[in-house]
Amino acid sequence: MPPARLADAQNALEVRVARLRQGEWNPGRATGNGGSDHLGVLVLEGILAHDTLLGSSTSTELLGPGDVLRPWTREVQPLLQRRVRWYVLSDSRVALLDRELARELGAWPEVNAMLVERLSQRAERLATAQAIAKLTRVERRVLAFLWHLAERWGRVTDDGVLVPLTLSHRMLGQIVGARRPTVTAAVRLLMEAGDVERRPDGSWLLTGDGHHAPADEHERVVPPRRRIVVGREPLASA
Repeated sequence: MPPARLADAQNALEVRVARLRQGEWNPGRATGNGGSDHLGVLVLEGILAHDTLLGSSTSTELLGPGDVLRPWTREVQPLLQRRVRWYVLSDSRVALLDRELARELGAWPEVNAMLVERLSQRAERLATAQAIAKLTRVERRVLAFLWHLAERWGRVTDDGVLVPLTLSHRMLGQIVGARRPTVTAAVRLLMEAGDVERRPDGSWLLTGDGHHAPADEHERVVPPRRRIVVGREPLASA
């Protein structure tokens, strides 16, 4: 966006910013319970956790600056019973993308496209996290996810790549799909191998060369060849 147009957009597009304190988050409080009419929330600062509880299992997604989310999404008569929780892991600021902003965005397609891009990036990170959770051996999952976090939050130091997040073994387990004791054993193996160090402040130092899946594993991926949806006639060719 040219500088002059950027300045005009900054003057034309105004949003309300809410400060979130550490702890469990009720999204309705930040939006005056009018969330269903809003585009969503843009995280400006801090880190949030999005927990999905299914039976006795909990899956966690980490969100940070630049992420766009709609925490008020409601499903009509869900067939799979689950529960959602939101936590603010560090004091944060979020921008409310409300109805007024939605009306103004028509004149600023560049901004609208960037919001869609942020949603797409979040979906891609979720797909990557899902792939990591399918890796064999929990130590591979933990190492891959730490490098995945390093792509976004990592800082290169003389000793390695520092991930300045104090993730507990329990939370790592909720992210990679493993029990806490199994994660503890996996972290011990990674530390003994010299791949990971846990700093006294709780942060993680990655001392290896990165995580790469062997090439032959990609070769074994077979695309689906059967029709996925049953009971429908195939589309006629043009």
